[in-house]
Amino acid sequence: MFKYLKFMSFHLMALIAIVSITLGESYISMGFAIWVAVYLGGDILFGDDVHTPSYRFPALLTWQLWLALPLTVILVFVCCWQFASQDIGQYGAWISSLTGYDALQARQNTSVFQYGVMVVYLGLVVGVMATITGHELTHRTWDPVSLLIGRWLLAFSFDANFAIEHVYGHHKYVSTLNDPATAPRGRSVYAHIIISTIKGNISAWHIEQQRLVRKQLAVWRWHNKALRGYAMSLAIMMWVFWLAGWQGLSFFVLMALWAKATLEIVNYMEHYGLVRELNSPVKPHHSWNTNKRVSSWAMFNLTRHSHHHAQGQLPYHQLAPYPDAPQMIGGYLSTFVLTLIPPLWHRLMLPKLQHWDAHFATPAEYHMAQQANQKSKIAAYQACK
Repeated sequence: MFKYLKFMSFHLMALIAIVSITLGESYISMGFAIWVAVYLGGDILFGDDVHTPSYRFPALLTWQLWLALPLTVILVFVCCWQFASQDIGQYGAWISSLTGYDALQARQNTSVFQYGVMVVYLGLVVGVMATITGHELTHRTWDPVSLLIGRWLLAFSFDANFAIEHVYGHHKYVSTLNDPATAPRGRSVYAHIIISTIKGNISAWHIEQQRLVRKQLAVWRWHNKALRGYAMSLAIMMWVFWLAGWQGLSFFVLMALWAKATLEIVNYMEHYGLVRELNSPVKPHHSWNTNKRVSSWAMFNLTRHSHHHAQGQLPYHQLAPYPDAPQMIGGYLSTFVLTLIPPLWHRLMLPKLQHWDAHFATPAEYHMAQQANQKSKIAAYQACK
């Protein structure tokens, strides 16, 4: 039974987020602290998970993924309630009558600082609960229900079209110069967030445009998935505005942009500095991997990224740990934090890239890696031979 329950940690963390935001005041910071402690501390304390059990009831694992959508809707509703001038749906009154805690007064006492914490907190929660789950579901192109739920989850971070570019672009061009999501050696994470976001949306549009041309369909019509993706995010924004006005919408936009940024930071971590010849097979060594237990459970084995790229259509519970693949610096959250300090990041990644060049790269890739080092504008990389 535990092998099913272990992937429900994000459901629990979502409930903690809903409760802490409902309580308001310093409880928001407390909820954020719990989130960081669980995911950062958990990876440090509990080591690696290298097991790949079999599952008799894989549908249960799919339902766990689908639950992310109602949880995300509830979470955004509670955030809207925090900013609304009215007690939406008498939610605050209901909480007060149920618990005796004056939720409406606490809402009035919540400081601007706590709202700032809430933006960061919710961006990360949505990044894990909605974006990563949406990533898994949109790979299931054979399942229209999963695909639809996945795109709605991604729409909460203005990124429904990730389902187009990621599946049909990134997985084809990963670790090549044609891939917007692969950061070349020397690029900072802050530049990557902007570059990958812009180029990723352009790539999604071109991929969808080519699909419509093949089917002899007009581009500027409702059957354009890219247009529908933007419309999905617009619909969510209209719902948020209806609930909480301009204040709620401003919060949502900041949160969604941060959630989108977290996705690009994860892209940065997963493929930074790796190279591959165009049209050559995608191998496990074209992704950075990690088997940290808590990250793996919270992110539906996204951590097993080497196998994910080797077999992109494989459901997450079938991914193997690949302990011999190139390994990240740490778990996802600890590596995430390190990317935010570019000088430290580049220093820590130098020996890993040197090891990759020496032990994983093909002769052609080794030559490409040396060229990438020279273009990196980082002296330590340029000195590598």
